Amino acid sequence: MNRNFYKNTNFINIFLLIFVFFCEILSSEVPRPRGVSLSRAALYPPDKDFTCFDGSKTIPFNRVNDDYCDCLDASDEPGTAACPHGIFHCTNAGHKPLNLPANRVNDGICDCCDGTDEYASETSCRNNCIELGRSAREAAQRRAELIKAGKQLRAEMSQKGILLKQEKQVKLTELQKNKDEAEKLKVEKEALKKEIEELEGTALEYYKKLEDEAKQKKAEEEAAANRAEATEAFNRYDSNQDGWLDISEMKTRTTFDKDRNGEVSDEEAKFFLNLQESVQLDAFISDCWKIIKPFAMMEATGQRIVEKKAEDEKPTEAEDMQGTEDGEEQSQEDEEQEDYEDEEEPHDQEQTEEPEPTQEPLKIQYDPETQQLVDRANNARGEFLEAERHVRDIETEITNIQSYLEKDFGTEEEFAALEGQCFNYEDHEYIYKLCPFDRTTQQPKSGAAETRLGSWGQWTGPDGNRYEQMTYDRGQSCWNGPTRSTIVRVGCGSDNKLLSVSEPNRCEYFFDFVTPAACYEAPVDVHEDLHDEL
Repeated sequence: MNRNFYKNTNFINIFLLIFVFFCEILSSEVPRPRGVSLSRAALYPPDKDFTCFDGSKTIPFNRVNDDYCDCLDASDEPGTAACPHGIFHCTNAGHKPLNLPANRVNDGICDCCDGTDEYASETSCRNNCIELGRSAREAAQRRAELIKAGKQLRAEMSQKGILLKQEKQVKLTELQKNKDEAEKLKVEKEALKKEIEELEGTALEYYKKLEDEAKQKKAEEEAAANRAEATEAFNRYDSNQDGWLDISEMKTRTTFDKDRNGEVSDEEAKFFLNLQESVQLDAFISDCWKIIKPFAMMEATGQRIVEKKAEDEKPTEAEDMQGTEDGEEQSQEDEEQEDYEDEEEPHDQEQTEEPEPTQEPLKIQYDPETQQLVDRANNARGEFLEAERHVRDIETEITNIQSYLEKDFGTEEEFAALEGQCFNYEDHEYIYKLCPFDRTTQQPKSGAAETRLGSWGQWTGPDGNRYEQMTYDRGQSCWNGPTRSTIVRVGCGSDNKLLSVSEPNRCEYFFDFVTPAACYEAPVDVHEDLHDEL
């Protein structure tokens, strides 16, 4: 089997060489000026005068290719550089023909693989058309095989995409029906909730009145207690019991030494009297007590600590027999302890208001019938919220499916299977990610935050095939620059793969991506004409 394969291969190669050789002979036998293709040879009959293609002039044939431009359309100089807008045709037998601008003829550079463009220059051009033609045919063969395999995979992807869209459409119809039913249920639950809440509200009016009365009673009790506490403090500070509390009386209380310098200044005393020289009881309660109370509470707490400590340190009979020799030392320790306790008292100059006590909600015990109504109302509210949430979930799913159905996945839905997938490309510093129909991103390998390079926009390929290029825009803004964007060039490949990433311009990225879904071109015939001469 292998021997037959090699025989066939050799036969094909020999046939191609003979075919090329025959074409060269055929091309050379047709008389035509230099730089003229075989298809145009009939326009240059050597036995007649030459008429410019635009009909503007007729000249003797010997003036064709005389290195002087006679015709405005450059048709008389196909093989020279005399006309700036002329065209030189390379036959390139064995490979593909080529048309060159006339200014590249005899410029010292071998543009034609057969070297015919440098016939009058000192440049020696090697005819390598046979080698190039063989390489081109091999590349065409590989390309044809790739497209053939890719087209099969593309057909499978297309079928999958069509099925996905059909399933989404069926699901959408089902969801729209479910939404109608869910909305009806929501309306029923809302009506039931409203009905039970009206009964609940009526039943709770009595308890609400009781609750308001209890709150008012509690507030009155707290106000009375606060007044009693403030009155007791006022009487304690009013040392001369004349019904007025003035600055001199406040200065005798170390509690009001805010800056802890050992004395109460006039300013400190006046601060606690609400900037007044003196106040009576009512003004003390309404204006001063809220400022003084925190300090008074600290004073009372400190006093209790001192009394408890004194009780704990009361000398026993044995200790009393020690005599008075330790008296002075004990007195000194007591003074130091008092100083220490003074330092422990609050000295925050900004603390002027009494902290709000924690209010516990009043608990009202309902009768069994009312409690049953409250429970039913709570259940109705819960059922309504659940029905409302269910409607929102259905609406969200409908929106997502509609967005999917509106996306352009190709003429035969061949790109639909790519949605929901992501493909990575790594270089030495970053990991790039392409998620078709969603986003493109860049993440440093150091583990820093991911940067969005663009969000799905649209297909932006050329008019011949718009599915050759994707555009992702509205990415994150560059520092002191534009918002990031990505162009994804889509080509045919046997696998879905992100091949390369580049940033040709600041914050503008180019991805090269291949997929079988892009194998839509017609296969190239490896036995196509080698040039237009044949």
